[in-house]
Amino acid sequence: MNFTDIFIHRPVMAASLSALLLLLGFNALKDLQVRQYPEMTNTVITVTTPYPGADAELIEGFITQPLEQALSQVDNLDFMTSTSQLGSSSITLNMMLNTSPEQALSNVLSQINSVSNQLPREAYNPSVTSSTGSTTSIMYISFYSSELNSSQIVDYLERVVNPQLSTVNGVSNIQMMGGTPFALRIWLTQKSWGNLT
Repeated sequence: MNFTDIFIHRPVMAASLSALLLLLGFNALKDLQVRQYPEMTNTVITVTTPYPGADAELIEGFITQPLEQALSQVDNLDFMTSTSQLGSSSITLNMMLNTSPEQALSNVLSQINSVSNQLPREAYNPSVTSSTGSTTSIMYISFYSSELNSSQIVDYLERVVNPQLSTVNGVSNIQMMGGTPFALRIWLTQKSWGNLT
């Protein structure tokens, strides 16, 4: 007598064992943890400080280095990169995994405030942006028109399209690349009105 003959002669026992295995499988599926794609928080904070007219060496010495020394004391900092270029300093802080974005942002702001009096008076206040998740752009959208020139397209995108895209759930930052922003030049001439008495 084979092992399978027991299930052939006793169909009720075979159905009961199949139902038991099915119930155990559903219970295991419900309690199974997903480990292939765990839920993680990846926080990246960027500190940008404009200093119009200053060269890269001046920005490196008077803006980037003091900010780097202060920001290196931020809790849960994984690594930091910085660039100093003509008219602007940019520092990127990559936080450790699962660091709270709100707590990291408050720590960064407090460290910036501690050295704000050391920065040149002509430099603008540092602007801080925080992003959670992927730090690469996930979508590029191009615009063209046969009726509008490039400055009119940029003006329309800034006034109409950007505010609407910013309200979409999940959109953290919108950057415009290319195009020429609208500019208007006005030359004032002095007119003689004579003496008013």
